[in-house]
Amino acid sequence: MNRPMPRSINEYLEQLREALRGQDPALIQDALYDAEDHLRAEFAENPGIPAEELLARIAGSYGDPDEVAEIYRDKEIVVNQALRPPLPPAPRSALARFFGVAADPRAWAAMFYMLLALPTGIFYFTWTVTGLSLSLGLGILIFGLPLALLFLASTRVLSLVEGRIVEVMLGERMPRRPQYAQRDQPLLERVKGMFTDPRTWSTMFYMVLMLPLGIIYFTVLITVLSLGLGLALNPLIYPFTGLGLINFDDQVYMAPLWLQPFQVLFGIALLFGLMHLARGVGRLQGAIAKQLLVQAG
Repeated sequence: MNRPMPRSINEYLEQLREALRGQDPALIQDALYDAEDHLRAEFAENPGIPAEELLARIAGSYGDPDEVAEIYRDKEIVVNQALRPPLPPAPRSALARFFGVAADPRAWAAMFYMLLALPTGIFYFTWTVTGLSLSLGLGILIFGLPLALLFLASTRVLSLVEGRIVEVMLGERMPRRPQYAQRDQPLLERVKGMFTDPRTWSTMFYMVLMLPLGIIYFTVLITVLSLGLGLALNPLIYPFTGLGLINFDDQVYMAPLWLQPFQVLFGIALLFGLMHLARGVGRLQGAIAKQLLVQAG
């Protein structure tokens, strides 16, 4: 597509955004940040050259918006192929598909994410509520605004950290760069933009939401894992420990001998069912993170 030569950094970025339309929003955010960083560095090193002339030079070395967009699309395909875990052979029967989840690395990673979600959720919730409360409470003081800006900047950093966790564990593509800043705007406009940007508030909502989600994920994981292991291993550990299926008031209760094989099978089925559940939770959590933490493309 033939586009007019951009006459400013913002024009270049808008053309790049347009050239990447339809791509993953996380990819667009990364490309815009990298391009702005490179363009600002070139302008800082060549202050005496007119903007249009310098942008024409940059287009010849760094690439015009369409060329840069094509490079990012190609690189994204290569990176995704390199990072995607190898797929196990497709099982033929329903039973093989059910037990084949044990060979899926994403299921194991999603279970670990469910375990990790509680401590991270507590931290995100505490940080967000405390920072928001202090920012609102001290807003009338002279240092209230700088404190609020520092808090908003910290939430963006935390969103990048959470994005890396989500991408590594759950496989959802998340930004690897912060949102580009349009640094040629006046300071007050940029401050206003931080407060009016919907992603600022959706990020804080995500941080608060992670506490109830973390409690649910952790509780479900520990409860089903404990129940499944208890049912599957109880007949094996009872002769050595004296612990029954139910232990109450010095009384030990065990399933009848004929029922214990079914008990073990049910416990094993629960454990594999938990892995399927964890994989579904991973997809759901990845979609929530993409919706709330990523700048719309």
